[in-house]
Amino acid sequence: MTIHFFTFKGIFISTTLMYLIAMNTYTPSAKDIIGSSPLIAIENEAPPKLIVDPPLPEPLAQGRVFIQYRTENLRVLPVFGKGALEVSPRIGHIHITVDDAPWHFVDSSGETVILVGLEPGVHKVLIELADPMHKVITSETVKFTLPDPKKSS
Repeated sequence: MTIHFFTFKGIFISTTLMYLIAMNTYTPSAKDIIGSSPLIAIENEAPPKLIVDPPLPEPLAQGRVFIQYRTENLRVLPVFGKGALEVSPRIGHIHITVDDAPWHFVDSSGETVILVGLEPGVHKVLIELADPMHKVITSETVKFTLPDPKKSS
């Protein structure tokens, strides 16, 4: 017998479980939907992932940059230092670099990245997922063009 799996909110769910849910004969548990409890260590954690969307078009047209992102297998929290490396599930934060600046800023809110005050033109934003000691785990770069409001009037 072959069991097929697919993902829902980053969780692998079997087709059998989805059939039971669809037939209203099974109510998924909290663990089915959101995964393991953050209060119990996870053995052999899957590697962290960073998923970054392009800037939202409506704010971009107004000269503001809103970049949504999410992580898998890592919670974004304001916890830093060597001791935090042993926490399970993993925790970390993001580093944000705009237009190859020689510096970056750190965000641990897990919320949408908002940038204002950029000049019209082509820009790029590097978002790096980092561990509590600021070691970069993975990264994504978003490129976009900020319109000139004088030309769109």
